[in-house]
Amino acid sequence: MSERKIRTMEEFATACGVSRPTVSKYFNEPESVKKSTRDRIEKALKDFDYRPNIFAINLNRKKPKNIGVIVPHISDPFYAEVVRQIEMRCLREGYWVIVLSSHGDRELEANAIRTLQSLKLSGAIIAPLGFDSDLKLIDSLREQIPLVFFDSRIDDGTPFVGTDNAQSISHMVDYLLRTGENPCFLEMPSVNQNAVERRDTYIRTMEQRGVEPIVLPARSTSWSFEELGFVEANRILDEGGFPTRTVLCANDRLAFGVIAAAFGRRLKVGIDPESSLRVAGHDDHPLSRFTCPPLTTVAQDYQGIASVGFDMLLARIGQKPKASASRSDIRRLDAKLIMRGSA
Repeated sequence: MSERKIRTMEEFATACGVSRPTVSKYFNEPESVKKSTRDRIEKALKDFDYRPNIFAINLNRKKPKNIGVIVPHISDPFYAEVVRQIEMRCLREGYWVIVLSSHGDRELEANAIRTLQSLKLSGAIIAPLGFDSDLKLIDSLREQIPLVFFDSRIDDGTPFVGTDNAQSISHMVDYLLRTGENPCFLEMPSVNQNAVERRDTYIRTMEQRGVEPIVLPARSTSWSFEELGFVEANRILDEGGFPTRTVLCANDRLAFGVIAAAFGRRLKVGIDPESSLRVAGHDDHPLSRFTCPPLTTVAQDYQGIASVGFDMLLARIGQKPKASASRSDIRRLDAKLIMRGSA
């Protein structure tokens, strides 16, 4: 290994006796350079221990291989797992992924979108906030690069993949009706279309089964769902208790808060006859099996959402953005009932 320190691409090209454009061509596509030149470059890489800024090279390509991803909260295990699955696909397909979080804030989501607009990307996969999203800004991004939504759909013109809330909620409602007291529904804040679809499906399914639906409205617009579930459950218990002994929560994080509130009141949650409450959720959050008792829920297809979303994006890279998404561009995946000890 040479003692000489190479810092730039120009210095490296001079050191190995190859033109700067040829070196760039090699890093963009090694097979496009003749073998003798390729061998010289690769020997110089070892001799000088040179590590080029591949990210910068990727940004400068005529056909970049960078994928942008925006999620509401990277700390939310649902989004974290989908992002992990996307990253693994990117590695296998030779793409880089740039992940940004909007932190549940409209302006921060707008900043994240502007950041993607400033970069040279192949496309982007976004879980938009929903009703708080800046639609005009998202439209401008869609005009610039191929775009796919996941989890939350906010328009009819963008390909989308997410969970079929009509299937998942109705499946859970039917299970709870079969196995115990009729469920009331603790809704999540109306931050996106998922909140509306899950509440409406609960109401529709209960009415179709000839049972009166009971919706416990969310009194916040916060994304801090665990805190919201805890506060709402304590308020309800202070006012006399839940209207039924079965509580279906719109997502698992709400259910975590309800179970914690019940524990604080020494109320037993579970399926035993002496239990005070049954609690169920939606998502199969990675921590759901570690609550006490483990949470009954419906599992979203994390891997399927990431894989279908990435495939949708790959199919559109290099094409002009479509005016609107067709029916085949909208994919709603089934969820699976997970029966545990809480309900």
